[in-house]
Amino acid sequence: MLDIKFLRENPDIVKQNIKNKFQDSKLPLVDEVIELDAESRKTQQEADNLRAERNKISKQIGALMAQGKKEEAEETKKQVAAFSERLAELEVKEGELQEKVKNIMMVIPNIIDPSVPIGKDDSENVEVQKYGEPVVPDFEVPYHTEIMEKFSGIDLDSARRVAGNGFYYLMGDIARLHSAVISYARDFMIDRGFTYCVPPFMIRSDVVTGVMSFAEMEAMMYKIEGEDLYLIGTSEHSMIGKFIDTMLMEEQLPQTLTSYSPCFRKEKGAHGLEERGVYRIHQFEKQEMVVICKPEESPMWFEKLWQNTVDLFRSLDIPVRTLECCSGDLADLKVKSIDVEAWSPRQKKYFEVGSCSNLGDAQARRLRIRVKGADGQKYLAHTLNNTVVAPPRMLIAFLENNLQADGSVRIPEALQPYMGGKTEIR
Repeated sequence: MLDIKFLRENPDIVKQNIKNKFQDSKLPLVDEVIELDAESRKTQQEADNLRAERNKISKQIGALMAQGKKEEAEETKKQVAAFSERLAELEVKEGELQEKVKNIMMVIPNIIDPSVPIGKDDSENVEVQKYGEPVVPDFEVPYHTEIMEKFSGIDLDSARRVAGNGFYYLMGDIARLHSAVISYARDFMIDRGFTYCVPPFMIRSDVVTGVMSFAEMEAMMYKIEGEDLYLIGTSEHSMIGKFIDTMLMEEQLPQTLTSYSPCFRKEKGAHGLEERGVYRIHQFEKQEMVVICKPEESPMWFEKLWQNTVDLFRSLDIPVRTLECCSGDLADLKVKSIDVEAWSPRQKKYFEVGSCSNLGDAQARRLRIRVKGADGQKYLAHTLNNTVVAPPRMLIAFLENNLQADGSVRIPEALQPYMGGKTEIR
């Protein structure tokens, strides 16, 4: 969410940013919120003046009574009562106007970084760099669920009967592989200096609206009926929410956290052939990384975060590439984002396995996450997040890239301690 003062002073910059994100329908909101804000500030000023005048006159009542001027004191009381009545009206109006301003500001997108390429959607994202040599083996690579089924490692039919489409049972070595990847990712991030955390898997609505846009919320979140609780779509939601309404001392920064959680997502809409199986599902597990830092340090942390994911995948012999997300592909709160994509030997192309985002002070403004500097000055923190690994998609990349001609799957050296020393599964 933008600072209303910034929007008030730079309406043309805000409008151009909306155009860059191809959200022209939101352009009228800029002028609308400026008018509402002006009316709100005018109302507030009138209320402040009225309070001051009321307080001034109220002090006269006692003096008038002491002087025996009872009639004048009674008239003054009537005047104070009239002021109070008008003040009550103004306070209601002020609250309504501020709520309207807030609701519009929640919809206007954050200012994107100047380095972000301009494009309408993910088809215009820009490849940055490839890591590792993508290989297409000289034998056929089956669909990932077929590989799993050969190890008796997945049961989709039972999951459909129990929970419907978009769920799965993982079994045996495949289930163990899933847990091994999560454990390895946890230790990988701890070794890089991040603090491990297991957060709440449900959050309140004020945290939901603090960490994501309304459009994302509607498309992703499951609400608990009858309660002000939502199932998290990623542990980033809980982890950023951890700092709601806090004042951090500057020496406490950066906060570098890596968190495990299950994730729950509606995943609305029809999906194509390649998104069957465990590619796009309603429930999965994930290791995440989150950073709360000083504004001037967020670009540096952004580079570090996506590099962590690249390094982890390369340590498991999986070729990856990074993509710079274009303006039209950025969620409204994001300043800049890079996707990490893994190589699929079966599809002979890359597919998304993680996304790294710098959100500037947008989440901090919504959640009131502030920092007190050594000089006593207070300011909003910057927040960043990135996927370490989400095993459903990681499993696809892992199985395809480590599949051998005889149908067995090689276990890279880094993962072997988490698989009981196994060098392959058969």
